[in-house]
Amino acid sequence: MKSALDSTVLILVEPQSPGNIGMVCRAMSNMGLTQLRIVSGCEHLHPEAYKFAVSARDVLEQAQCYSSLEDALADITTSVATTRRSGKYRQELLTPPQAAQVMLSATGRSALVLGREDHGLSTTDLTRCSHHATIPTGSEYGSLNLAQAALVFCYELFNRSTEETTISSRMPVASGELEPLFSQMQSTLLRIGYLNPQNPDHIMRSLRRMLFRASLDQHEVAIMRGMMSQIDWAANNFSDRKKVS
Repeated sequence: MKSALDSTVLILVEPQSPGNIGMVCRAMSNMGLTQLRIVSGCEHLHPEAYKFAVSARDVLEQAQCYSSLEDALADITTSVATTRRSGKYRQELLTPPQAAQVMLSATGRSALVLGREDHGLSTTDLTRCSHHATIPTGSEYGSLNLAQAALVFCYELFNRSTEETTISSRMPVASGELEPLFSQMQSTLLRIGYLNPQNPDHIMRSLRRMLFRASLDQHEVAIMRGMMSQIDWAANNFSDRKKVS
C-alpha cells in the first residue's frame, strides 16, 4: 500500500560523522521513511555508519549522493530547511508538527533538509528551500545532535501521515525549475536598477521566499519569465521611445 511518506525525502548537507548518518538512517527506518540524500560530507558507507544504522542498513546503502544542495532539490516541490537560529533571513519558522503538515500536504516530492553538525545550514542553503523550521528547546542549551533533530521531525511526519490529509490538485514546479526564474529575475532587476549590485541577495532572498510561498505551477512560472523578458525588451527600447506630448 502506498504511504503518505513515499514522496518524502530527507537530505543531509555535508554531514561530518558517519555515526550520525547511521543514526539518522535508524531514525528514518523507525518512522517509515526510506529515501535519504546526502550532499557531500563524510563517507556514508563507513563501518561506523553501519554500526549505528543497526537494522536500517538498507536505507544507508540506498542513499543517493549529490555534490550540491541545488542538485539534491532539483525534483523537490516543497522543502523544509531546519535551523536552530532565528534572524533576518530565518523568519517564519515552523514547528516540527507544522513542518510535517506542510510536507505531507504538498503535491509532488517534499524534502526535510538538515545541516552540518557544527554550524547547521548556511543562509544560502536556507534560501534554496521553500520553508524553514526549528525545534523549540530550553533557553539554556538549544543545540540538538543531528540524529536527535532528525528523529523529532521523522516522528512528526510519521504521526501526521496516519491522519487524513487534503492534497491540492495543483502541481507546483520542482525547485530545479524555479532556479532559472530566480537567475533571470536577478539579471533583469539588476539591469533596471532595482537591485543593489553590491548586495543583490538582500532583496532576492525576500523575492525567493515570496515565490516559494506562492507554490508556482508551470503556467505561472512561464508568466513570470515572460514578464521578465518583456521588462528586458522595454529596457532595450526605452531610449528610442518618443515622449508623449
